Amino acid sequence: MEREEAIIIGAGPCGLAAAIELQRIGLRPLIIEKNNMVHSIAQYPTYMHFFSTADRLEIGDIPFTSPNEKPSRLEAINYYRTAALRHEVRIHAYETVQRVERENGEFIVHSVDRFGDNCEYAARYVVIATGYFDHPNYLGIPGEKLDKVTHFFRESHPYTGMEVAIIGGSNSAIDAALELERAGAKVTIIYRGDTYSRSIKPWVRPGLEKKVENGSIKMLFQSQVIEIDKRSVIIQGPDGKHSIPNDFVLALTGFHPDRDFLIHTGVTIAEEGFPFFDETTMETNVPGLYLAGVVASKHEANEIFIESGRYHGTKIAKHIVEQRS
Repeated sequence: MEREEAIIIGAGPCGLAAAIELQRIGLRPLIIEKNNMVHSIAQYPTYMHFFSTADRLEIGDIPFTSPNEKPSRLEAINYYRTAALRHEVRIHAYETVQRVERENGEFIVHSVDRFGDNCEYAARYVVIATGYFDHPNYLGIPGEKLDKVTHFFRESHPYTGMEVAIIGGSNSAIDAALELERAGAKVTIIYRGDTYSRSIKPWVRPGLEKKVENGSIKMLFQSQVIEIDKRSVIIQGPDGKHSIPNDFVLALTGFHPDRDFLIHTGVTIAEEGFPFFDETTMETNVPGLYLAGVVASKHEANEIFIESGRYHGTKIAKHIVEQRS
């Protein structure tokens, strides 16, 4: 069994920021990441730009410069990789943490590496910075597991000329709809609300409304998909059930933290489904076990939450110093 001072689970921007802050108080944390560094950002739409300006995404006192008002996905990937390398952050990539147990005042972290070998670590502190994106909010309807259904949107080109149904009305759904329409897809947005979501970016909504008015994009309010089959989707709307032709479904219904993993580590889950933690220290109800980043964001979007989640490591480091004194 290997011994570490602190283990961080997840190498997203907030996990990297937490590692840098723990280094500053004299620890040598190890990050264990089941995919590649900043995997969630790598999963973003290929040509996406952040809502935030570059300076609000900085970590480790390394400037994030961009010729664009809002940095792109590729710029962010390059930036966070550079930050990790400059700070010599220790990362075990492609290694999956399976469970975390507490024994005799320390944590035992069990993982499996990319070769299938079991690994064990003992650590005094553990920071969970796992994000949301591996756990989409499923609809629980027939046909949701068909190959034509996805909970991620990467780029529009594969959908040119196709009938595409988008489930959801958030910014991610609207951005996907607009990009798909520009690529020649036939887009229908299916949304439970009775009007456009108030969260839609104000500079985007006028363009969307114009395309809906001229029929370039179909918008179905007060509607939900109740079944998906190979060639169509069945929709329950204000006028009853009806079917529309369909080639692909983008179920952009959001994500949630890995509640089972958190529960098994002993973290209390509140009634609304979010893990309990002290917002001043980021410590959970389990002493020495902390949250950082999107896993602690509750209702906030990931691309926005990096702005504040990057400071979670500072709170954690401060609390550890206070506990030692």
